[in-house]
Amino acid sequence: MPLGVKPQRTALRFRSLGFRIKGLGFMGEPFENTEAWKSARALTNAVYSHCRREQLSGDFGLRDQLQRAAVSVMNNRAEGWASLHLLEKRQAYNIARRSCGEVRSMTNVLVDNQYVTPTEQAALLALCLHAGKLITGLIRSLDARA
Repeated sequence: MPLGVKPQRTALRFRSLGFRIKGLGFMGEPFENTEAWKSARALTNAVYSHCRREQLSGDFGLRDQLQRAAVSVMNNRAEGWASLHLLEKRQAYNIARRSCGEVRSMTNVLVDNQYVTPTEQAALLALCLHAGKLITGLIRSLDARA
């Protein structure tokens, strides 16, 4: 704690910003409990499951880019949650939302090259859309606070 800063004043300041002091962090509920992060995790797990298939696992460029984009959705969601600054939160959530779009786009490459069936593509698209909508809701809630 810097000299001259009283712990009570710091706690009051964070509470006034809408954060609760609980456990080790200042953000209240852990990001792992949020529906947006859970949906991003489900998307990431589905992508990794498809990438373990023999045919797709050999297409290194597509597989790596697809996995990076899916992980980006999950990690940027978490990074935004951890940020104390609204603009940084918004930027991380925007990156997560754009990464959802990237995964959506790559599902077309997957189906066009017969790495997944149209039914499997539809399931991936549904996961992308669900995660994207939840992240868009977070962005809109930030806009309402600004």
